[in-house]
Amino acid sequence: MASQQSQHETDEQVNDGFVVDTANCEERERAYRERGTSRPITVVGNPVLHKECKDVTEFDDKLAALIDDMFASQRTAEGVGLAANQIGVDLKVFVYDCPDDDGVRHVGVVCNPVLEELAPEQRVLDDSNEGCLSVPTAYASLARPDYAVVRGQDAQGNPIKVRGTGYFARCLQHETDHLYGYLYIDRLSKRERKDALKQMAEGTPRYPVVAND
Repeated sequence: MASQQSQHETDEQVNDGFVVDTANCEERERAYRERGTSRPITVVGNPVLHKECKDVTEFDDKLAALIDDMFASQRTAEGVGLAANQIGVDLKVFVYDCPDDDGVRHVGVVCNPVLEELAPEQRVLDDSNEGCLSVPTAYASLARPDYAVVRGQDAQGNPIKVRGTGYFARCLQHETDHLYGYLYIDRLSKRERKDALKQMAEGTPRYPVVAND
């Protein structure tokens, strides 16, 4: 997800089973990023972005290297979240380095994410601006619940739960969408989608992208 202008965190759990992703954020993000190599970002129209990704089944060194590259790529693009298919890899994994609405930083990794259905009383919509590294230079207003819970696995295959509010909740929903083949512009009206694509066509990405043939 585009921003609005090593001890793994998942080794620690709070009592109610949610991952602790707010501790040692600077050190953990830097460790991932410095091991990784930044890759160019795929953009709307690339087939890998428009289909459901494959489940992660091997929690090995190859996956760890991919996660490092994802953190490096996310930093280069100045994003707050990145899904594997955004660097051309057909696997259900995303990384994030995202603040919530209280300014608390969250850093982590989720493999095979599944967004939990919220009870009606929990579905408070937040109609805020949203952007995407795969739709560079474009933004649009999109209503999403201001609270989100994602279940999945960590880089070692252990089950985890991640929760977020506000901007971080939007990030969790946005990145999970990516891994099932949806971009945020797919949730817009035809007119709003057309406007976002026009913004993209008129803009110049500030980071390397993969040109669609």
